[in-house]
Amino acid sequence: MMISFLRTALLYVVIIIAVRLMGKRQISELQTSELVVTLLISDIAAIPMQDSGQPLVSGLLPIGILIVCEILASIWMLKSTKFRRAICGRPIVVINNGRIDQQEMRRLRMSTEDLSAQLRQKDIFALEDVAYAIMETNGKMSVIKTPDKETPTAGMLGVALPDSGIEAVVVSDGVISDFSLVLIHKSKAWVEGILKGKSTQLNEVFIMTANTKGDFQIIKKEDAKTT
Repeated sequence: MMISFLRTALLYVVIIIAVRLMGKRQISELQTSELVVTLLISDIAAIPMQDSGQPLVSGLLPIGILIVCEILASIWMLKSTKFRRAICGRPIVVINNGRIDQQEMRRLRMSTEDLSAQLRQKDIFALEDVAYAIMETNGKMSVIKTPDKETPTAGMLGVALPDSGIEAVVVSDGVISDFSLVLIHKSKAWVEGILKGKSTQLNEVFIMTANTKGDFQIIKKEDAKTT
């Protein structure tokens, strides 16, 4: 029993490392080659987990080979446009200047219901609102609205908005984030000074956000509010 537990734990760690080595992507953003490798890794790892008679190396070695193949393929795709298109395909324009390209939709085996669903996910509910729609190689659709349906920006309206800079979580559950402080160019002393001014202890903070301008918001823990 203990051997099975240790084998499973080790393979779990190996799979996590393998996925990290392949790069950070959400499942919906995986390219074809990445999805294939991910599925193969899960199948290969399942064999030594289910059969304790199988040597552990029979699972680890193929996983290592797959990782190397995927990394080499990704490097080759950066250097060769033809290879990248052969593996990942190319973006396909399904709506061009307001007109649906039926031939490209047939090639994608995409129905009008599929197209409407993709547009609704972009908060677009009328086809006439779309100037261009492009199916990307990761399966997601990029959409450009017609000019009259675009949401006006402050620049279009001639309104100057203050730049508040980037905001980050500087304290989470009583712990200061060094990474966030670097991001907003602040220090621990600055955070401690803010908390002292609010008569709040660090361990009382549920979340504290701040931006590069020095604006901040503090939310205390529920038990700290009642004390």
